[in-house]
Amino acid sequence: MKSVEDYLSGQVLLIDKPLDWTSFQVVNKLRWEIKQAFKLKKIKVGHAGTLDPLATGLLIICTGKMTKQIDTFQAQEKEYTGTITLGSTTPSFDLETEINETFPIEHISEALIQETTKQFIGDIQQFPPVFSALKKDGKRLYEFARAGENVDIKARSVSISEFEIINIDMSNSQSTGAIKVDFRVVCSKGTYIRSLANDFGKSLSSGAHLSSLRRTKIGAFDVADAISIDTFISSLKD
Repeated sequence: MKSVEDYLSGQVLLIDKPLDWTSFQVVNKLRWEIKQAFKLKKIKVGHAGTLDPLATGLLIICTGKMTKQIDTFQAQEKEYTGTITLGSTTPSFDLETEINETFPIEHISEALIQETTKQFIGDIQQFPPVFSALKKDGKRLYEFARAGENVDIKARSVSISEFEIINIDMSNSQSTGAIKVDFRVVCSKGTYIRSLANDFGKSLSSGAHLSSLRRTKIGAFDVADAISIDTFISSLKD
Protein backbone atom coordinates (compact mmCIF):
# COMPACT_ATOMS: atom_id res chain seq x y z
CA MET A 1 0.00 0.00 0.00
CA LYS A 2 1.31 3.42 -0.94
CA SER A 3 1.51 6.20 1.63
CA VAL A 4 0.30 9.78 1.47
CA GLU A 5 3.92 10.82 0.92
CA ASP A 6 4.05 8.60 -2.16
CA TYR A 7 1.08 10.35 -3.75
CA LEU A 8 2.29 13.82 -2.81
CA SER A 9 5.84 13.24 -4.05
CA GLY A 10 4.33 11.87 -7.25
CA GLN A 11 2.85 8.73 -8.76
CA VAL A 12 2.16 7.63 -12.33
CA LEU A 13 -1.07 5.63 -12.36
CA LEU A 14 -2.11 3.58 -15.39
CA ILE A 15 -5.91 3.44 -15.54
CA ASP A 16 -8.03 1.49 -18.01
CA LYS A 17 -10.72 4.09 -18.67
CA PRO A 18 -14.21 2.62 -18.93
CA LEU A 19 -16.79 3.49 -21.56
CA ASP A 20 -18.86 6.66 -21.04
CA TRP A 21 -16.44 8.27 -18.57
CA THR A 22 -14.71 11.51 -19.54
CA SER A 23 -11.02 11.76 -18.75
CA PHE A 24 -11.89 14.70 -16.47
CA GLN A 25 -14.33 12.53 -14.52
CA VAL A 26 -11.63 9.90 -13.96
CA VAL A 27 -9.24 12.56 -12.64
CA ASN A 28 -11.91 13.99 -10.34
CA LYS A 29 -12.83 10.54 -9.02
CA LEU A 30 -9.26 9.53 -8.26
CA ARG A 31 -8.45 12.90 -6.68
CA TRP A 32 -11.51 12.63 -4.41
CA GLU A 33 -10.67 9.04 -3.41
CA ILE A 34 -7.04 9.92 -2.59
CA LYS A 35 -8.14 12.94 -0.55
CA GLN A 36 -10.68 10.82 1.34
CA ALA A 37 -8.22 8.00 1.99
CA PHE A 38 -5.54 10.25 3.44
CA LYS A 39 -7.74 13.09 4.74
CA LEU A 40 -6.09 15.63 2.48
CA LYS A 41 -7.50 19.06 1.70
CA LYS A 42 -5.88 19.12 -1.73
CA ILE A 43 -3.57 17.19 -4.03
CA LYS A 44 -2.55 17.75 -7.63
CA VAL A 45 -3.94 15.13 -10.01
CA GLY A 46 -3.99 15.32 -13.81
CA HIS A 47 -4.12 13.16 -16.91
CA ALA A 48 -1.67 12.92 -19.81
CA GLY A 49 -3.92 12.91 -22.87
CA THR A 50 -7.69 13.04 -23.22
CA LEU A 51 -9.76 10.02 -24.22
CA ASP A 52 -13.26 10.63 -25.59
CA PRO A 53 -16.13 9.29 -23.44
CA LEU A 54 -16.89 6.64 -26.08
CA ALA A 55 -13.28 5.42 -26.06
CA THR A 56 -11.77 3.02 -23.55
CA GLY A 57 -8.22 2.16 -22.62
CA LEU A 58 -5.02 3.63 -21.31
CA LEU A 59 -5.20 6.85 -19.35
CA ILE A 60 -2.05 8.04 -17.59
CA ILE A 61 -2.89 9.76 -14.32
CA CYS A 62 -0.19 11.75 -12.51
CA THR A 63 -0.29 12.85 -8.88
CA GLY A 64 1.70 15.35 -6.86
CA LYS A 65 5.03 16.39 -8.32
CA MET A 66 4.69 13.93 -11.21
CA THR A 67 2.08 16.26 -12.75
CA LYS A 68 5.12 18.21 -14.01
CA GLN A 69 5.78 15.27 -16.37
CA ILE A 70 2.35 15.40 -18.02
CA ASP A 71 3.56 17.33 -21.08
CA THR A 72 6.34 14.79 -21.59
CA PHE A 73 3.92 11.87 -21.50
CA GLN A 74 1.42 13.66 -23.77
CA ALA A 75 4.06 14.20 -26.44
CA GLN A 76 4.76 10.48 -26.82
CA GLU A 77 3.47 8.31 -29.66
CA LYS A 78 0.15 6.55 -29.06
CA GLU A 79 -1.37 3.28 -30.25
CA TYR A 80 -5.08 2.67 -30.75
CA THR A 81 -7.26 -0.20 -31.90
CA GLY A 82 -10.86 0.11 -32.95
CA THR A 83 -13.52 -0.28 -35.61
CA ILE A 84 -14.42 1.98 -38.53
CA THR A 85 -17.89 1.49 -40.01
CA LEU A 86 -18.01 2.20 -43.73
CA GLY A 87 -21.21 3.34 -45.45
CA SER A 88 -22.43 6.15 -43.20
CA THR A 89 -21.30 9.31 -41.44
CA THR A 90 -22.20 11.16 -38.24
CA PRO A 91 -21.62 14.86 -37.40
CA SER A 92 -19.26 13.90 -34.56
CA PHE A 93 -17.45 11.28 -36.70
CA ASP A 94 -18.32 8.67 -34.02
CA LEU A 95 -21.40 7.33 -32.21
CA GLU A 96 -21.90 10.42 -30.03
CA THR A 97 -24.33 11.66 -32.68
CA GLU A 98 -26.81 9.90 -34.97
CA ILE A 99 -26.09 8.86 -38.56
CA ASN A 100 -26.79 11.82 -40.84
CA GLU A 101 -25.92 10.43 -44.27
CA THR A 102 -25.44 7.07 -45.98
CA PHE A 103 -23.14 6.20 -48.88
CA PRO A 104 -22.63 3.37 -51.40
CA ILE A 105 -20.23 0.59 -50.44
CA GLU A 106 -20.77 -1.87 -53.32
CA HIS A 107 -17.55 -0.75 -55.01
CA ILE A 108 -15.41 -1.31 -51.91
CA SER A 109 -13.23 -4.43 -51.85
CA GLU A 110 -10.83 -5.75 -49.23
CA ALA A 111 -7.95 -4.94 -51.59
CA LEU A 112 -9.15 -1.32 -51.95
CA ILE A 113 -9.41 -0.94 -48.16
CA GLN A 114 -5.86 -2.27 -47.68
CA GLU A 115 -4.48 -0.07 -50.46
CA THR A 116 -6.20 3.06 -49.14
CA THR A 117 -4.44 2.85 -45.77
CA LYS A 118 -1.18 3.78 -47.53
CA GLN A 119 -2.53 7.30 -48.15
CA PHE A 120 -2.53 7.94 -44.42
CA ILE A 121 0.99 6.79 -43.53
CA GLY A 122 3.45 9.57 -42.69
CA ASP A 123 2.83 13.28 -42.11
CA ILE A 124 -0.72 14.20 -43.08
CA GLN A 125 -3.05 17.18 -42.79
CA GLN A 126 -6.10 16.57 -40.64
CA PHE A 127 -9.15 18.63 -39.67
CA PRO A 128 -10.16 18.09 -36.02
CA PRO A 129 -13.83 17.12 -35.51
CA VAL A 130 -16.19 20.01 -34.83
CA PHE A 131 -17.44 17.93 -31.89
CA SER A 132 -14.17 18.25 -29.96
CA ALA A 133 -12.86 20.05 -26.89
CA LEU A 134 -10.46 22.23 -28.85
CA LYS A 135 -10.92 25.93 -28.18
CA LYS A 136 -11.64 28.71 -30.67
CA ASP A 137 -12.35 32.28 -29.59
CA GLY A 138 -12.55 31.09 -25.97
CA LYS A 139 -15.20 28.43 -26.63
CA ARG A 140 -14.97 24.67 -27.09
CA LEU A 141 -15.66 23.56 -30.64
CA TYR A 142 -18.43 21.24 -29.46
CA GLU A 143 -20.23 24.28 -28.00
CA PHE A 144 -20.43 25.80 -31.49
CA ALA A 145 -21.51 22.44 -32.94
CA ARG A 146 -24.28 21.84 -30.40
CA ALA A 147 -25.58 25.37 -30.97
CA GLY A 148 -25.72 24.69 -34.71
CA GLU A 149 -23.16 27.40 -35.44
CA ASN A 150 -20.67 27.08 -38.27
CA VAL A 151 -17.03 27.50 -37.30
CA ASP A 152 -13.90 27.67 -39.41
CA ILE A 153 -11.52 24.88 -38.38
CA LYS A 154 -7.95 24.84 -39.66
CA ALA A 155 -6.15 21.66 -40.65
CA ARG A 156 -3.30 20.44 -38.48
CA SER A 157 -0.24 18.39 -39.32
CA VAL A 158 -0.12 15.00 -37.60
CA SER A 159 1.97 11.90 -38.14
CA ILE A 160 0.82 8.29 -38.54
CA SER A 161 3.61 5.72 -38.45
CA GLU A 162 1.42 2.60 -38.69
CA PHE A 163 -2.10 1.99 -39.98
CA GLU A 164 -2.88 -1.73 -39.99
CA ILE A 165 -6.14 -3.38 -41.01
CA ILE A 166 -6.76 -6.31 -38.63
CA ASN A 167 -10.10 -7.57 -39.94
CA ILE A 168 -12.71 -6.68 -42.57
CA ASP A 169 -16.29 -7.85 -42.05
CA MET A 170 -18.38 -7.73 -45.22
CA SER A 171 -20.66 -10.60 -44.19
CA ASN A 172 -23.81 -8.51 -43.78
CA SER A 173 -22.90 -5.55 -45.97
CA GLN A 174 -25.75 -6.04 -48.45
CA SER A 175 -28.45 -6.08 -45.76
CA THR A 176 -26.93 -3.50 -43.40
CA GLY A 177 -25.26 -1.20 -45.91
CA ALA A 178 -22.17 -1.27 -43.71
CA ILE A 179 -18.68 -2.76 -43.73
CA LYS A 180 -16.88 -3.13 -40.39
CA VAL A 181 -13.12 -2.56 -40.47
CA ASP A 182 -11.02 -3.38 -37.40
CA PHE A 183 -7.73 -1.49 -37.30
CA ARG A 184 -4.60 -0.62 -35.33
CA VAL A 185 -3.01 2.84 -35.57
CA VAL A 186 0.22 4.26 -34.17
CA CYS A 187 0.24 8.05 -34.32
CA SER A 188 1.56 11.34 -32.97
CA LYS A 189 0.11 13.59 -30.33
CA GLY A 190 -2.93 15.52 -31.57
CA THR A 191 -4.16 12.87 -34.00
CA TYR A 192 -7.93 12.44 -34.01
CA ILE A 193 -8.86 8.86 -34.85
CA ARG A 194 -12.44 10.05 -35.48
CA SER A 195 -11.12 12.36 -38.20
CA LEU A 196 -9.01 9.54 -39.60
CA ALA A 197 -12.16 7.39 -39.87
CA ASN A 198 -14.06 10.20 -41.61
CA ASP A 199 -11.21 10.87 -44.05
CA PHE A 200 -10.78 7.14 -44.69
CA GLY A 201 -14.40 6.94 -45.81
CA LYS A 202 -13.94 9.87 -48.18
CA SER A 203 -10.83 8.28 -49.68
CA LEU A 204 -12.90 5.17 -50.41
CA SER A 205 -15.46 7.35 -52.26
CA SER A 206 -17.94 6.56 -49.52
CA GLY A 207 -18.51 7.66 -45.93
CA ALA A 208 -17.39 6.32 -42.56
CA HIS A 209 -17.51 6.86 -38.84
CA LEU A 210 -15.65 5.51 -35.83
CA SER A 211 -17.76 2.90 -34.02
CA SER A 212 -15.30 1.82 -31.32
CA LEU A 213 -11.91 2.94 -30.02
CA ARG A 214 -9.42 1.71 -27.44
CA ARG A 215 -6.07 3.29 -26.57
CA THR A 216 -3.55 0.53 -26.03
CA LYS A 217 -0.22 2.35 -25.64
CA ILE A 218 1.32 5.72 -24.80
CA GLY A 219 5.06 5.60 -25.38
CA ALA A 220 6.36 2.63 -23.35
CA PHE A 221 3.19 2.44 -21.23
CA ASP A 222 0.78 -0.39 -22.12
CA VAL A 223 -2.89 -0.85 -21.25
CA ALA A 224 -2.02 -4.43 -20.29
CA ASP A 225 -0.40 -2.93 -17.18
CA ALA A 226 -3.37 -0.65 -16.39
CA ILE A 227 -5.97 -1.23 -13.67
CA SER A 228 -9.63 -0.35 -13.36
CA ILE A 229 -10.89 2.58 -11.30
CA ASP A 230 -12.46 0.16 -8.81
CA THR A 231 -9.17 -1.74 -8.40
CA PHE A 232 -7.37 1.51 -7.68
CA ILE A 233 -9.96 2.53 -5.10
CA SER A 234 -9.63 -0.87 -3.43
CA SER A 235 -5.84 -0.46 -3.27
CA LEU A 236 -6.32 2.71 -1.21
CA LYS A 237 -8.25 0.72 1.39
CA ASP A 238 -5.88 -2.26 1.68
